[in-house]
Amino acid sequence: MVGMSDDSTRGWFSGGRDTTQLDLGQGTLVPPPRDTQLITAEPAVPVGYDTVQVDRAMFASDRVPSPAIATGDRTPDPLADTGSVDVSGVRLRTVEQHLDEILGAVPQPAPIELAVLDAQGLLCAELVTSQRALPAFDQAGLDGYAVRSADIATATVEQPTDLAVVGESSAGSGEATSISAGLAQKVAVGAMLPSGADVVVPAAWTDQGAARVQVYAALAPGSYVRRIGDDVSPGDTAVQIGTPIGPAQISLLAAVGRERVAVRPRPRIAVLCAGEELVDVGATVGPGQQVDVNSYALAAAARDAGAEAYRAGIMPNDKRRMVELIEGQTLRSDVVLIAGTFATGAPDLLQEALDELGGLSFTQVAMHPGPVHAFGKLGPNNVPVICVPGEPVAALVAFEVFVRPAIRLMLGKRQLFRRTVQAVSAQQLLSPLGYRQYLHGQVMRHPDGGYVVEPIGDGDQAMLARMARANCLIVVDEDVTEVSAGGLVTVMPMLLGG
Repeated sequence: MVGMSDDSTRGWFSGGRDTTQLDLGQGTLVPPPRDTQLITAEPAVPVGYDTVQVDRAMFASDRVPSPAIATGDRTPDPLADTGSVDVSGVRLRTVEQHLDEILGAVPQPAPIELAVLDAQGLLCAELVTSQRALPAFDQAGLDGYAVRSADIATATVEQPTDLAVVGESSAGSGEATSISAGLAQKVAVGAMLPSGADVVVPAAWTDQGAARVQVYAALAPGSYVRRIGDDVSPGDTAVQIGTPIGPAQISLLAAVGRERVAVRPRPRIAVLCAGEELVDVGATVGPGQQVDVNSYALAAAARDAGAEAYRAGIMPNDKRRMVELIEGQTLRSDVVLIAGTFATGAPDLLQEALDELGGLSFTQVAMHPGPVHAFGKLGPNNVPVICVPGEPVAALVAFEVFVRPAIRLMLGKRQLFRRTVQAVSAQQLLSPLGYRQYLHGQVMRHPDGGYVVEPIGDGDQAMLARMARANCLIVVDEDVTEVSAGGLVTVMPMLLGG
């Protein structure tokens, strides 16, 4: 069975393509019923995942092979050289080289203190110890009767034990009470346990009498009783450093009396777009103009990755104002993300503006779509600036490959990359030699087991509607020019929050 790969070691970038079935503790792709069309995934740390509806009709044809007859893993040698790629005499930078430079330069934001509710989804940055015992007093674990275990040692359904009921205790009552031999006290869950009692008999195991009660079962001492410090004792660790803060952690933090907690903050990402052809969403689009979709798409992608992203919008077509805008964003951001179409060998307004601020290193990366990228540090705070291609499909692919891992690194996440699936290609795939190709596709379970994937479009068609229907990226390596129908490819499910 084809499984899912843990990409904490960047398995989907190069080598390491062997996959194994994940155990339940690490997350798995759970097979849906044979008549369903969903692919879902659960991460090691539960977050808000989404499901993607897939058109099953496209897999109905006989041309879709069964994974059982798939032959040949077309992935490269894991020990192969990851140096620059030579394509027709042009030295291209590898995906790994460009990614490593970005990951090595992004900052590690200092921890900040937040209210516990605002800390949800972030990693704890301090060792939280409890200053109090939980529970703070012996209490009933459910509704029933507090009794002495010795009094009900012989109780059975046929020969119940009869006890006198003396009083009732409810949750929130601080009045100390006690019972002695032959007595019982009615208690609610969470109520203080009367001294002398060591068992709470569930109400369902009695006749629920008011003045006297008949008990139908014997219980061991301590049954359905919460003792002082059973959960947490003073000095015990409540939340470890690096623990993702979810509802359970927030519950525990509140219980030990913490209103605020130190966390790894969300990185602040400013999103800018460059291009004379761009107009805002509400504007009338004239001939030769295009709506600025990148600032919206990239800001949304950054937020989905866990960042605090805000869109600064379209950059002015004036170098001085452009310089001022970029410089201003470096003063308020941890990373500046710019999408634009960059000229090669010709004057470029954005490149000139960047040069005035110290300049970025523009390079051709061996990937498709969108090989032209740039990276560097600008401004008095040496803020990383990442430039991605301006074509919307290429921009989002570049975000997945380079920006999303950087955001997760700044968040302190251990797993920087999405997990991957080995899937059977439903049709022939062609890819340019020397370039790692990323194709949008639809992946689903095959009725015979494993996964089947089909690309949406042919890779050259930059269509937003097709991208919106995709639920994965198909990754074809640099040294692969053709994947036959039935061949295995690496697939990255694109699940929200993943």
